[in-house]
Amino acid sequence: MENNEMIALNVTPKSKQVDREKAIRTVIRVITYVMLTIGAIILVFPYLWMVLTSFKTQPESISLTLKLFPEKFVTAAYSELWAKVPFLSGVKNTLIIEFSVIIVGTFVSTMAAFSFAKLKLRHKNFWLLFLMSGMMVPYAALMLPQYRAFQALNMTNTLWPLILPGFFGNISMMFFLIQYMKGISNSFFEAAKIDGASEMKQFLVIMLPLVKTAIAAQVIFWFIGIWNDFFAPEIYLDDKEKMTLQPLLQRINTDNSGGGNYPVIMAGAVLASIPMMVIYITCQKFFIESLAISGVKG
Repeated sequence: MENNEMIALNVTPKSKQVDREKAIRTVIRVITYVMLTIGAIILVFPYLWMVLTSFKTQPESISLTLKLFPEKFVTAAYSELWAKVPFLSGVKNTLIIEFSVIIVGTFVSTMAAFSFAKLKLRHKNFWLLFLMSGMMVPYAALMLPQYRAFQALNMTNTLWPLILPGFFGNISMMFFLIQYMKGISNSFFEAAKIDGASEMKQFLVIMLPLVKTAIAAQVIFWFIGIWNDFFAPEIYLDDKEKMTLQPLLQRINTDNSGGGNYPVIMAGAVLASIPMMVIYITCQKFFIESLAISGVKG
């Protein structure tokens, strides 16, 4: 009897402690989910407001009464958007810049990164620092001389000022890939040298397949940067038919003499954001892997 009582006395405090720990973990989990839900709502609310405002009338969009949903869903803003600006032309011009710059610039950046990471080059650390020092120069300091140069070449009001600089690569992408490539074993390339493979063949056959994940992550960031670029196209492009998407959407505001037609503006923003939403949803694994790469490699 005494033994049974002793066992009961020993078990009861332990079981109470386990129950208390479970309760604490449950409370922490509930608080965490509540905070995450509130954060998600705060992040999603502006986009939801933008989408719903694009289906409102103009008086409804500027009403002082806060209404999330329109009284009646109307698509007049989208029809007016197509009438005000050549939207498809803006998308086409933006995609021309995207594909030409990213295809050529990514190849050049990757090839340069391979040279700095794996080839024996004289003073390569100096040249790498020299190239990276260009990142410290703000674009505003280069804007005027660059504009004068393209003006002298009769390239203003064309897409060439937005394309040609990208052909020389992206220093941020190059630096990222250098750190990643340094983590790849040299034995692959030494074996290829023994088999008689040239540096170009080592780059194309061995290195490119090994760094495709890192390249994909950087290409996504570069694509988003070009898609959202407003400053450079606004400087070089004048005709609506030659404009990229972002300055073209800004013209919706200026065409209204400063008075914002908010449903039309929001309709343009919704259409312009669709590719970015698709990229973020379908390419999440590349964003996550890019963070893992930047934290582990180097």
